[in-house]
Amino acid sequence: MMIYYLEKCLSFFCCLLPERVCETVGRALGSLTWPLVPAKRRKMATDNVVQCLGVSEQEAERIAKASWVRFGPMAFEVLRFPRFKGRLHERVELEGLDEVKKLLALGRGVVFATSHCGNWELLGGALAEAGVPLVAVGMKQKESGSDRFITENRSLVGMHVTYKNDVREMFRMLKEGWAIGLLMDQDVSARDGIVIDWFGRPTNFAQGPATLARHQGLPIIPIYITRLPDGRHRGIIHAPIPVSRTKDKKADILEATRAVGRVLEEHIRLHPEEWFWLHDRWKSVRYIQQEGDEWFAAHDRWHSTEKMTRREETK
Repeated sequence: MMIYYLEKCLSFFCCLLPERVCETVGRALGSLTWPLVPAKRRKMATDNVVQCLGVSEQEAERIAKASWVRFGPMAFEVLRFPRFKGRLHERVELEGLDEVKKLLALGRGVVFATSHCGNWELLGGALAEAGVPLVAVGMKQKESGSDRFITENRSLVGMHVTYKNDVREMFRMLKEGWAIGLLMDQDVSARDGIVIDWFGRPTNFAQGPATLARHQGLPIIPIYITRLPDGRHRGIIHAPIPVSRTKDKKADILEATRAVGRVLEEHIRLHPEEWFWLHDRWKSVRYIQQEGDEWFAAHDRWHSTEKMTRREETK
């Protein structure tokens, strides 16, 4: 648990520092650590920016670096959560909150689809502080101390925390009227995802938001956060995306995921420096393309054996 206590100490000292100092030190750390990122990873990020945005290599390098440097100030903001408790409305303005509250008033829950754009931790905290009963779905960290610190930080600002493999709890809490927040922009395994056209490229997307929403008869609400010039943030809550419930479940999920993907693509085009380009977003698609027909046959066999298990989990 040494990591946990180290992070708690860092959080304590960061809360004592003036905001301007945290911002300056955070950006400096981001810039200084950029050369330490493996050259292969930096090249991959630059190439992805070029292919997705159609910019010059020089501009792509700038965007890729900026997307890394931003993690410095972001880390300080997360460490300063104890200082922000009860005051997140001063740091994050939320557009479209009234529509969310109307949907929640129906008592049927809400499915949020968000991404690793901007400071998504602040976004969750701002929603919770604004009265949205939010379930933050995350991945359990390998280091137990870090996992404990992250969970405590999220709980501190009003979020309920669960892990992405606890499907049964997610369905239960949706039925109880909670809002489920899912990060859906990272690559998932070739076995679990659904391939859509994104930035003009075949891209493997998580099915979680569409699956949850379809099962409960709910729309999906894309929601993202961007940093403003004055250092504050804006949470942008988009119009709900309906999810069909026809006899063709896969087609319903595909259609809804495409719609969410289009909103995310538009957001990234507007704020390219705020997305995490260093993530190997197209790894599983490369694997699928390598395996060809053999992969599709294995994929279908796996799904046929998993249907009954998943059906039992969601009862």
